[in-house]
Amino acid sequence: MSIRISTNAIFEAGTSQINTLQSQIAKTQMQLSTNKRMLSAADDPIASAKALELTQSQSMNTQFGTNRSNAKTSLSLVDQSMQDVSAQITSIQSLIVTAGNGGYSASDREALATELQGRLTDLIGLANTSDGTGGYLYSGYKTGTQPYVQTPTGATYQGDQGQRNLQVGTSRSMSVSENGSAIFDAIPTGNGKFTTTAAAANTGSGIIAPGTVTDSSKLTGHDYAVAFSVSGTPAVTTYSVSDNSTSPATAVLANQPYKEGTAIAFDGVSFDVKGAPADGDSFTVAPSQKQSVFTTLTNLISTLRTSADGSTGKAALANGLASAGANMKNALDNVLTVQASVGARLKEVDNLDSTGDDLNVQYQTTLSGLQDLDMVKAISLFSQQQTTLQAAQVSFKTMSGLSLFNYIS
Repeated sequence: MSIRISTNAIFEAGTSQINTLQSQIAKTQMQLSTNKRMLSAADDPIASAKALELTQSQSMNTQFGTNRSNAKTSLSLVDQSMQDVSAQITSIQSLIVTAGNGGYSASDREALATELQGRLTDLIGLANTSDGTGGYLYSGYKTGTQPYVQTPTGATYQGDQGQRNLQVGTSRSMSVSENGSAIFDAIPTGNGKFTTTAAAANTGSGIIAPGTVTDSSKLTGHDYAVAFSVSGTPAVTTYSVSDNSTSPATAVLANQPYKEGTAIAFDGVSFDVKGAPADGDSFTVAPSQKQSVFTTLTNLISTLRTSADGSTGKAALANGLASAGANMKNALDNVLTVQASVGARLKEVDNLDSTGDDLNVQYQTTLSGLQDLDMVKAISLFSQQQTTLQAAQVSFKTMSGLSLFNYIS
């Protein structure tokens, strides 16, 4: 049984097949020109979804890299600033030691006070360091506000307690700034646990040491008074210690014989007094407080400009210098702690950069496996499709040329 095929059907079938072959070869040519296996999600839905997820992860990793670069810039500025601050404090400590020279005159101490006044201005300038973008490093969140303004007693902090953070990794948010209050204001006085102070009204030559903690479990956090008494002939000096945090004050030690340089110990603290305290002289022992480094430096300048005549004046000078020396040591320790923290964060950023670079390579390799074209296979397919299309075109031309009239003579 024969099947009759109309000329129109022949033309439609041939045209449809050639169009299909042309579409296939056009797609292969597009893949070759872009070196991409997937031109649309329809080519491989599963691989396309995976590639989209990887591309998003890669973009996030790139953004984290930008954040790390910004973090490194900010932390490097803080680190450099802290180096300058520590250098200033070290220089001030040297001047404190120099000021203790017994041969210095009032004019010599005035010269030192003038130099320290300049160091105070420099230190405040460092506390007001710019972040390079129009703001300040140490203002906390208030980057547009100058952190410190100099006052007669030191300097006043105008920023807040915030620390700016940046997301430097998928699960790592890092502080990239420090607030000035934590660096310059939160300096413990004395030895960090307690502070010893001579009364301003003392008339003797007693000089009290900063002291040490002998047993932290016995520390009470109370305020104590050490009162000296001189009586008898020959004169005998004794001291008594009372706890002023109770009402009425409680006697801790009573009428103890005083021997210069011998430790006075009670309730976990120990210190000594040198020189000759006068009758009625007193010293206080109190828990350490937080004090601004600018206040310490201002007090030091005032101490140097106060008369140091006689044994009483020299004792007051020595006590003032000892207090300033202990406070500046604590200030340097605090700055070095901050600097160490900044250095640790810079090191972590470097490690995160290395990890981020490895992730980028991994993402790119996986994406390449999903998206990239097998060039050899594609060229072979293109050649095959080209041959098939040419054959279809020739056959279509031949079939479309068939006509009964060609055989009628």
